[in-house]
Amino acid sequence: MSNETSSPARAGGPGPQPHDVHDGHRAGRSTTSGQNFEPADNVVSKETRRRVIAASFIGNFVEWFDYAVYGYLAVTIATVFFPESDPQTGLLLTFALFAISFLVRPLGGFVWGHIGDRVGRRTALSLSILIMSGATFCIALIPGYATIGIWAPILLLVIRVAQGFSASGEYAGASAFLVEYAPANKRGLYAAVVPASTAAGLLLGSLIAGLLTVLLSSDAMQSWGWRLPFLLAAPMGLIGRYIRTKLEDTPVFRELAAEDEAIKAPVSSLFRNHWRQLLQAVGAVLLNAVGFYVILSYMPTYLSSELGLGETESFLATTIALVTYIGFIFLTGMLSDRYGRKKVLISASIAFIVLTVPAFALLGTGNFLVIVLVQILLGAMLTLNDGTLPSFLAEMFPTRVRYSGFAVSFNLSNALFGGTAPFMATLLIAATASDLAPAWYLVAAAVISLIAVSLSRETCKEPLRHE
Repeated sequence: MSNETSSPARAGGPGPQPHDVHDGHRAGRSTTSGQNFEPADNVVSKETRRRVIAASFIGNFVEWFDYAVYGYLAVTIATVFFPESDPQTGLLLTFALFAISFLVRPLGGFVWGHIGDRVGRRTALSLSILIMSGATFCIALIPGYATIGIWAPILLLVIRVAQGFSASGEYAGASAFLVEYAPANKRGLYAAVVPASTAAGLLLGSLIAGLLTVLLSSDAMQSWGWRLPFLLAAPMGLIGRYIRTKLEDTPVFRELAAEDEAIKAPVSSLFRNHWRQLLQAVGAVLLNAVGFYVILSYMPTYLSSELGLGETESFLATTIALVTYIGFIFLTGMLSDRYGRKKVLISASIAFIVLTVPAFALLGTGNFLVIVLVQILLGAMLTLNDGTLPSFLAEMFPTRVRYSGFAVSFNLSNALFGGTAPFMATLLIAATASDLAPAWYLVAAAVISLIAVSLSRETCKEPLRHE
């Protein structure tokens, strides 16, 4: 056996249960080469898969609920933490903090990837949700600039960095967890639960932020109202952690553990043996990174601050678009199972290249119905990418480095281009004096992703690989 492998230091938890695996030891089947593995559909019970879906959903939901609230209340947060700045500078500083928190995500990808591939997917996911929900709760407790001065934005930055670190393991881990538990012909549909939970978190964040904006005065929002959504993270996070600790690890990871083949240094092996796939994955994520934060997080601020739409109307338009987005996500997952990951991802890139600039031009009409329809269109285009990407990335890497490959590529691209997207959009508008600047930024991202996906191989019909 290679000296790169050794038995993983698995965290505690129940072993295989009779209702989970029927052969008492190997929770799956290997091919004659020993390199491919796919859990048999009758090996994992429907009840287990339902609990896996719930556990994956709630953790990612908590993470993106926080990001939604921060994005949708950015104007208020800017006033609380940067009161001496002019409105646009304060907004830029608020989004700069948002972007800086993403710089730690590649480091988090290395750490969580190592834990997920070396110790287990369940252990990594249980820890990440604890850090995320705790950090989000702490945001609600930070005094404003008027109370503690410069320490207010400093503390906000520290907590945002902690959130960025924990978030770097959540999306990748939940996607790998679902793909490794899913039936072979439904990996795309199962993995679509992750972006669906993302949209659901954004939806709840939008609803709560909009409701608070309507019900509370400006003074009440700046004083205490903005803190309320962040307080919800603690109970939601505890529920998610409880569900995850009651699950066992995925069949394919248990297969590796039983054969003493969990790799000792997965990140090192990733860069040494799978660097081509890693580069392709970073490029493929680029459209998702920019599109997600521009269309689903930054859009309410863009509509209100740049186009002059009322805050209530901005939140309402985004909420309507998010409801349709969740439905489109699952449709995309099924389409990728039927037609392949590459075809759907390429379609997404072409749609953004052709339609983004005209769509943003229509937003400038100021007509509420037109704005809602355009946001639904942009959301549908994004789901072609967002609903397919989790299964695409998980299948791209073998089991031994799957968590690391997904986490490093996804977080590197998001750190460089995703977290900076609201800041870059605001900066480009200020520099060019054009409201269409974010649209051209999206087009550039789509071109790069199109090239990366075109160079990759189709994996949806193949079994998951060990090597």
